[in-house]
Amino acid sequence: MNWKGVMPAITTCFSNDSTIDYPFMVEHCRWLLDNGCTGIVALGSLGEGATLAHDEKLSVLRTCVQATKGRGPVVASISALATATAVTLAKAAANLGCAGLMVLPPYVYKGSWREMKAHVAAVFEATELPCMLYNNPVAYGTDFLPEQIQELAAEHKNLAAVKESSTDVRRVTAIRALLGDRLAITVGVDDAILEGIGAGAIGWVAGLANALPRESVELFQCDDKRKAFELYRWFLPLLRMDTVPDFVQRIKLVQAELGVGNARVRAPRLELVGEELDQVRRTIQDALKSRPDWVESSVWPARK
Repeated sequence: MNWKGVMPAITTCFSNDSTIDYPFMVEHCRWLLDNGCTGIVALGSLGEGATLAHDEKLSVLRTCVQATKGRGPVVASISALATATAVTLAKAAANLGCAGLMVLPPYVYKGSWREMKAHVAAVFEATELPCMLYNNPVAYGTDFLPEQIQELAAEHKNLAAVKESSTDVRRVTAIRALLGDRLAITVGVDDAILEGIGAGAIGWVAGLANALPRESVELFQCDDKRKAFELYRWFLPLLRMDTVPDFVQRIKLVQAELGVGNARVRAPRLELVGEELDQVRRTIQDALKSRPDWVESSVWPARK
């Protein structure tokens, strides 16, 4: 399992009746890989995994695995209220051909370190798949400290990576100071990617890459500091959409504005309306008009 590069946390596309649009997801996965992404992360927060039924989750994973056909790994996000449910999903993901797991703490319940350790350990032990621990205290209220991550890494050989989304780039350096290269570190906050790379992250579980994969890959791979900062400055108003409570709606709106799917979300989320909708659309259009002329644009096939 290669954790390097840009791996979109893929959105789940819905039809008019709120069912999943699997044909679009097939094309979306292939398009992301065609534009330089190195893998797909399915069922995450951006994928609205919490609103999907178990059978839908399995169908999404099956669809992504079949779509990629070995061109890039599919990583299944494992999140649940109950540990037993998380373990069941992890085993199913392995059977469906996923290459790795992204393991979250249980949502809603903010337990003690002893409880959170037991929960993620049960998922690590459910399969032999390499696992990435997802640390996002802002969203989930559970903070895996660097010393705790070190403890987990010592006890579980298949803990291979950390998705660090605390928004504090110092966490990247702290984990590396304790563990060296034992764990691959990826960044899960879009507007901290350049800082994360500078601190030693080797991967990006990206949000805006759903709509702008080529630009995301260019930013991640850019070795010219001047060009990297120019691209980052241009991209930041869009990347910051990944860090607000309605990030799913905003990122799907970017997709819709670029012809990459639609803005539909599943309740309890609702699509943006009114002034908020207008403001986000203005941000998107302003960004598209000011794109650096040396950056190649992502183009959805239907718009070529």
